[in-house]
Amino acid sequence: MNQNDLLNIRHATLQEAKAEMKTLLETRQHNYSLDAALYNDPHMFRVDMEEVFQKEWLFVGMTSEIPKRGDYFTVEIGQNPVLIVRDADGSVNAFHNTCRHRGSRICTEHRGKVANLVCPYHQWTYDLKGNLLFAGTEMGGEFDLKQHGLKKAFCKTAGGFIFISLADKEPVGDFDEFLQTLEEYMEPYDVENTKLAVESNMYEKANWKLVLENNRECYHCSGSHPELLNTLLEWDDINDPRASKEFIDHYNTQAQQWDAEGIPHEHKSYGPGLRNRIVRMPLKKGTKVMTIDGQEGCKKMLGRVKNPQLGSMRILHLPNSWNHMQSDHFIVFRVLPISAQETMVTTKWFVHKDAVEGVDYDVERLRKVWDATNDQDRVLGEQNQLGINSVGYQPGPYSETYEFGVINFLEWYSETIKSNLA
Repeated sequence: MNQNDLLNIRHATLQEAKAEMKTLLETRQHNYSLDAALYNDPHMFRVDMEEVFQKEWLFVGMTSEIPKRGDYFTVEIGQNPVLIVRDADGSVNAFHNTCRHRGSRICTEHRGKVANLVCPYHQWTYDLKGNLLFAGTEMGGEFDLKQHGLKKAFCKTAGGFIFISLADKEPVGDFDEFLQTLEEYMEPYDVENTKLAVESNMYEKANWKLVLENNRECYHCSGSHPELLNTLLEWDDINDPRASKEFIDHYNTQAQQWDAEGIPHEHKSYGPGLRNRIVRMPLKKGTKVMTIDGQEGCKKMLGRVKNPQLGSMRILHLPNSWNHMQSDHFIVFRVLPISAQETMVTTKWFVHKDAVEGVDYDVERLRKVWDATNDQDRVLGEQNQLGINSVGYQPGPYSETYEFGVINFLEWYSETIKSNLA
């Protein structure tokens, strides 16, 4: 069997997987979990990567991670290494982290600072806008540098968030409208004057959709997350069908304080399944931020914030991020699939750029609640995956009240896949 035969087999297998996935999504019950193959089959996973993670807008990081010219970080989207770098104009650029010579990765470290981008293999050199500056005389006098610049990925920033897309054409939809709202709602935090305090990477042996499903409901919280529930109120927003009068009254009291300080808080959402969503929610009475005792995480508050009881502004971006913005620090979460049954969850904690570790904040104190919560969710997700792998598994019903967020997520997932396969 030659290489062309193998390519044809792989292509046929992928097309068959796409056709099967489309059928499964068209025939699924909207308030039930998915067929097992959509959670554990490698061919279905490849479709997810091609139709979601190589076509949709993805959250990758924050602009304050690369504050100065030449600062960069890298990220792996499946088998696609990507480089995010700040150029001399202050713009944030995203490039495929692969040299135009023979494809080697250019930046091999997770973070760094460079004057130019130099491939370590043969020293081809690019500027921070991706233009090829040097390829050596070995390429001959007719070689055109202008035709061999780095390949760009679509990149947009708003409110300090960096989003990229690996699509051939820029995705259409209401994403720009969401970015405008994000810019407005993030203004009080002045992200450019924050810094990364600490980050963690957790590998979860579960499909990426199970990670998102777990995040989109708090049905499991009371039995699994004691540290988180020291401060977090389980309700999703004031429209949550479970919301009590006591909670609504608490929200209204907090909202008056937010209005007095000019802090935006109205619920905003965009896209099918509320894929892009921003809502500010109060924390439990008497608590300030998501630390183990609910008291300050950092002595320096962010931006123009003056009220330490700002609550948590929750930002959702499907397919791969949820976030909590608070008065003295904020936390961002990024989900990236690794295989059909493995996912990496990255958590990052940010504080004011002038805050001094050990004086203004303690890293272990910042991390404690979410380190515990992440690990608890990892166990839940892995046990969920093991159960789904069983021949005894069949799709089960979601609660319309406690798990409506999961229903919304799978609505978005289904519609996105079907649209991209059309």
